[in-house]
Amino acid sequence: MSQQFSNANTGGKPADPYKATNSDNDVTVAEKVEDLSNFIKSCKFGMMATRDSNRSGNLVSRCMALAAQEAGGIDLLFHTNTESGKTDDLTTDPHVNISFLNSSGDWASISGTASIVTDRSLVKQHYSSQLKAWLGDLGDGTHDGSENDPRIGVIRVKMNTAHYAVANKNVVSRVAEVAQGAMTGKPASVNKFREISEQDVNIWRASH
Repeated sequence: MSQQFSNANTGGKPADPYKATNSDNDVTVAEKVEDLSNFIKSCKFGMMATRDSNRSGNLVSRCMALAAQEAGGIDLLFHTNTESGKTDDLTTDPHVNISFLNSSGDWASISGTASIVTDRSLVKQHYSSQLKAWLGDLGDGTHDGSENDPRIGVIRVKMNTAHYAVANKNVVSRVAEVAQGAMTGKPASVNKFREISEQDVNIWRASH
């Protein structure tokens, strides 16, 4: 049971009515994973949070472009400059969170474990010429931002768990739900809030 900071006696009613109203976990693992995978693809860009490898230990985030998905959509690949600070962070602590958000307020949060892959075949498989804009050409014939640039690696994030919420109504209906909730105190039913547990992930991996 989660800690109740308010120490409120809710009389048996859920203390978090938004979650209770919008939870949508009575669906198959396949549906949960496929809907999440499609949402991630539509976002393309996500925020990767790592723990600072310096003494501060602070959590730090940066925007990352999705390069590809593996294991039926649950594992995520991102290109990286292997000489950047985030690779130092991941070497110290491989636990990461990847979050996605769209303009409608739909969101996803993926907790996982990251590894840095320098296999050239994988790098080349997902290479984009746009990477050159971020790595530059150092003019030495080697570090030129091409698919053969040894600085380019791949961060592979293997999902442990995920939480996400996607709209189950159009914009007009959601606005009406929120307005009604503000007037009546009835929790607004605006999202499909879903959780993908470690057990769900293991079931999915077994067949992918």
